[in-house]
Amino acid sequence: MKTLYFDCISGISGDMVIGALIDAGADPMILEEELRKLQIEEEYQLKWEKVIKNGITSTKFDVLLTDKHTHNHQHYQAPKHTHDHGHNHEHSHDHKHDHDHEHSHDHDHEHSHDHDHEHSHDHDHEHSHEHAHSHHRGYQDIVQLIEAAGFTDQVKETALKIFKKIGEAEGRIHGIPLDRVHFHEVGAVDSIIDIVGAAILLHQLDISIIKSSSVPVGAGRIHIDHGIYPVPAPATLEILKEVPIEQSNIRAELTTPTGAAIVSVLAEEFCTIPSMRVKSIGYGAGTKSFPNHPNVLRVIIGE
Repeated sequence: MKTLYFDCISGISGDMVIGALIDAGADPMILEEELRKLQIEEEYQLKWEKVIKNGITSTKFDVLLTDKHTHNHQHYQAPKHTHDHGHNHEHSHDHKHDHDHEHSHDHDHEHSHDHDHEHSHDHDHEHSHEHAHSHHRGYQDIVQLIEAAGFTDQVKETALKIFKKIGEAEGRIHGIPLDRVHFHEVGAVDSIIDIVGAAILLHQLDISIIKSSSVPVGAGRIHIDHGIYPVPAPATLEILKEVPIEQSNIRAELTTPTGAAIVSVLAEEFCTIPSMRVKSIGYGAGTKSFPNHPNVLRVIIGE
């Protein structure tokens, strides 16, 4: 039985999870093929590449929205994400989602070992895509999208559990029932890809048990639709109930709602690195770079 350990060195976000799993040996071509089952491929392109974060070679994963992505997402264009993962994550129900990734692909120009597959267009994904989300996908829309895709039961159930976790948190914060929740951030195509993609890759890697370190959330404040809020933002904190969070002096949003939901739903235990024979290690890069701290998520897979 394979065990996977999320070592949240710099928190966790959806794109960092995908990057780390690819870095640990998951096949991104299988990811692309499986994601086509959602039948929304005209709305996005995937990109993954090697970058270096404070001396650590890691994989940066991005979801690039295409011009055909008509939802007109307005993803907030964060003020250059003072976040580490760029996460300027505009989240909180109006999440305009700057999705963990400050996808400014800039990896802080930390350089970019070019492309382990660059899957096309480089549109400076500041994952804050400035798209105007005039059409928000509701929780039920996302459930139907996933259920109709024809994924294996394991992939489907994993993805639905993660979305439900976020939907319930949003509902509690905004005082509305789950079936009326509309995801400004999580309903964005990039979040759907991150969550369903994580489920696909974990199934491909044949992971039986998932454990995690405590989760650093960062410090400071971020701008979301409802104003200036402290880190962690309301949705992230709500999702992390019962999860051990860790103090951090880094003034950035280290954990986003998507990352928080993935780890809170999937981790059976929060602990130090478990006893195992290590088989593979992967590093998933966030967008920002910090002077003395590698902005990466490490996954350790063993038996």
